[in-house]
Amino acid sequence: MFDIQLRKVKDRIFLPSCSYLPTWITPLQLTAAAFIAGLLSGYFAASSFILLSLSFWTLNRILDCMDGSLARIRGTASDLGGFLDLLGDFTVYSFLPVAVAIGTGASLQAWIAVAALESSFHVNNFVLFYAAAVAEKKSASADKKESAKDITSVIMKPALIEGAESATFFTIMLAFPQNIGLLSWVMASLVAFGTVQRVIWLVPVLR
Repeated sequence: MFDIQLRKVKDRIFLPSCSYLPTWITPLQLTAAAFIAGLLSGYFAASSFILLSLSFWTLNRILDCMDGSLARIRGTASDLGGFLDLLGDFTVYSFLPVAVAIGTGASLQAWIAVAALESSFHVNNFVLFYAAAVAEKKSASADKKESAKDITSVIMKPALIEGAESATFFTIMLAFPQNIGLLSWVMASLVAFGTVQRVIWLVPVLR
């Protein structure tokens, strides 16, 4: 919901620091390091080491901000970098709730909540990726470019749960793992609301 506004703040913080990184450090290396840090955060969450889990999660978030900033400041931004960045994020986001549930020895009710959260992620991603695929197909046709723009405008509309909100929820999960069930239901409900909202917006422009 606040990703567009926070992107400017993020760049003001991280762009200056990226200029001090040695040239042998590449954006893709930062992406890989962020991914590893995210996996380690999940590992320590599953092992009930809260402080270590939070520490590696914080490192993951910092590196995830820096890889894009470094790519922009060096003029090396690429589709591959964006793809690997999202792949790492989606993998870590899917892993963390499961890891927290394992670490707390979650009850069946809590596992159901985690399953609902994971399902909401997958349905939301399907809506976004299908719409993006249709927009790409229409943009290739001269008489359908306006329709493609309409679909893209819907995709780009801010959702209730985006990167910043997801990071906040996962931070709270890692800090207070005993509340994994409640937090999963709340986050799943918000993600589902955003998905339904996008479907309502998309149906008219997909016809």
